[in-house]
Amino acid sequence: MAFGMTTVLAWGQDGQNIVPNGSFEALAKKPKKLGSIESATCWVSPTGVRADLFTGSSEEIGVPTNVMGSEMAHDGGNYAGIVGFSYGNKLPRSYVMTKLDTPMKKDMTYCVKFYVSLAEASKYASNNMAANFSKKPFGTDSKVSIVAEPSLMHFNNDHKILSARYNWTEICGIYTAEGGEKYLTLGNFLSDEETRSERMKKEASVKVAQSISAYYFIDDVSVILLSDGDKCDCEVDDGSDDFSSTIYQRTFTLTEEMTPTEIIEIQQVYFAFGKEKVSSQGETSLNVIAEQLKANPEMKLQIIGHNNEMEDSVGVENDYYVDMDNKRIGKVMEYLMEQGIAENRLIAVRKGATEPNEEVGELDDEDLRLAKSRRVTFKVRL
Repeated sequence: MAFGMTTVLAWGQDGQNIVPNGSFEALAKKPKKLGSIESATCWVSPTGVRADLFTGSSEEIGVPTNVMGSEMAHDGGNYAGIVGFSYGNKLPRSYVMTKLDTPMKKDMTYCVKFYVSLAEASKYASNNMAANFSKKPFGTDSKVSIVAEPSLMHFNNDHKILSARYNWTEICGIYTAEGGEKYLTLGNFLSDEETRSERMKKEASVKVAQSISAYYFIDDVSVILLSDGDKCDCEVDDGSDDFSSTIYQRTFTLTEEMTPTEIIEIQQVYFAFGKEKVSSQGETSLNVIAEQLKANPEMKLQIIGHNNEMEDSVGVENDYYVDMDNKRIGKVMEYLMEQGIAENRLIAVRKGATEPNEEVGELDDEDLRLAKSRRVTFKVRL
């Protein structure tokens, strides 16, 4: 296996990501099929089961839509994909590995982050998705699982199964180096007996063939040396995942024939249960809206906030969940203002749970139905 060469100053790590090509954007060649992770510069599969690279627009390995489901990249336009678990090991696990730009320093602390999303084709979901740092690379042509001590997993790994299928889950934490670690490998390093799993219900709207595995997309991998006083900015779990970890994602196509108003009004931003944080996919939509507003200064924008009835119900007992529609409007307005849109062009409209998403289908399960209604929509006013 070969790794791409990168040029860095020795030990010049402070504040810099020492994972080369952490978002899988740089390609050594154009992949044409599954199993092509080594088309991404600096990344390889350390076992005989080749990991996948998703990029471009083909039906099999495209982004956002591909043979495993539909997901926008967390950063850039590409991401990797691996098998994290399969019941009875019917489908061998896969892994991705890279050589760090510089070896890790003994007793120094590093902020480690990567993002995973359960593919819609997955028949299972599991825990134990982890990062492993090693001084030597793993390497075998056999289709076997790697048994090793995980260096970092989700902070709530013992209790959290990574079942979010419509957005990215952050795996983040601080790692104290033994010294001399040169390689980073991502995957599940624990046995089936040590891995918690649950069977996922296939949603009626999902058209891809089901895989007998917990298959995860992976993106935006970073390892950054922390100096004195630096913090590792990890997302805080407020407990709302106890209700639902689903963030719906709507795909659509922009055409040259669409007017600026149509381009803006087709955008929708979706949210996790009880949360107002704008996802990376939401930021992409807001960037499109900001661009159109800048090009059309006569436009004003209604920002229409929605929550679902379960958030209202939970809010009766817990004030944290009160007024989620308004909180979401505030975050969207804040983001657009940061992009240079004047506040007097933005009009807040609260709908609460009074207007469920019209795109809810008869075959959608309860979780998906509720997820589709946690949203912000837009109307142009002239």
